[in-house]
Amino acid sequence: MKHFLSVKDVTDLNQLITSGISAKRDPFADNDLGKNKTIGLLFFNSSLRTRISTQKAAQNLGLHVITMNVGQDGWGLEMEEGVVMNGDKAEHVKEAAAVIGSYCDIIGIRSFAELQDREKDYAEIVFQQFKKYAEVPIINLESATRHPMQSLADCMTIEEFKIKERPKVVLSWLPHFKALPQAVANSFCEWMNPMDVELVITHPEGYDLDPQFVGKGQVIYDQDKALEGADFVYGKNWSSYQHYGQVLTSDPSWMITEAKMALTDNGKFMHCLPLRRNMKVADEVLDGPRSLVIEQAANREWSAQAALKEILLGLM
Repeated sequence: MKHFLSVKDVTDLNQLITSGISAKRDPFADNDLGKNKTIGLLFFNSSLRTRISTQKAAQNLGLHVITMNVGQDGWGLEMEEGVVMNGDKAEHVKEAAAVIGSYCDIIGIRSFAELQDREKDYAEIVFQQFKKYAEVPIINLESATRHPMQSLADCMTIEEFKIKERPKVVLSWLPHFKALPQAVANSFCEWMNPMDVELVITHPEGYDLDPQFVGKGQVIYDQDKALEGADFVYGKNWSSYQHYGQVLTSDPSWMITEAKMALTDNGKFMHCLPLRRNMKVADEVLDGPRSLVIEQAANREWSAQAALKEILLGLM
């Protein structure tokens, strides 16, 4: 695997899931793979699970880790080509990516959508420019449109906790008062499509995701109907794709409660975290036996380790 930007970079998804689960059982089995190699982690946005889990996974593999908050620890980076740099960006990505690539064997990047210009966000300019100029493998720690490291952890969690050969997995929109990106929802659907699951997506009208990510997923606008018989309920808010970045509703009835979970087939609840309690999900669900959010978050270490292992094998 040369880069890890989306599920499209994965040759064998089942093998990658198995690799992550195996890493959990024996974290240091591949400790020599990263010997004398360095990974640079560049954060354009805040992080908790992604930062810590990726650092830990890299250390498990023997990698040296350098972490940087771009724009705070270093210069602001200009991403556009051919511009007159008379604004607030002091360095161009051409030089910055090339220099970082000379220091690091792998570069991980986290850069969110700005939710102002859909075409610009979906072009993923930050990742494309680093891929072009760094000349080393790039891993996606969440981009404007995808969060593959999270999605791999989600696949692992479903694989570990499913009790049916082909479970029903429901991605449910949750209420929120401000605009959030589509990255986690997009990526979850994209990774569920090659999995042997029944994928259902439920959200208010006006919140349809980009069809390229929905794939074989069935869209149902009635949340209660969608939840019927679900084995897993994955909650997440996202702002409108069609009316890009807009909040069309914050309808509190879409919050996941124990009454909503009672519609499922003893379903488990999942969320990528962080989340706002009793606005998106009720305490009774999060603190109850249905919740997998901690197990899911713990799997972030092992999904990162599986992805990094594949990148390191490609460097040999």
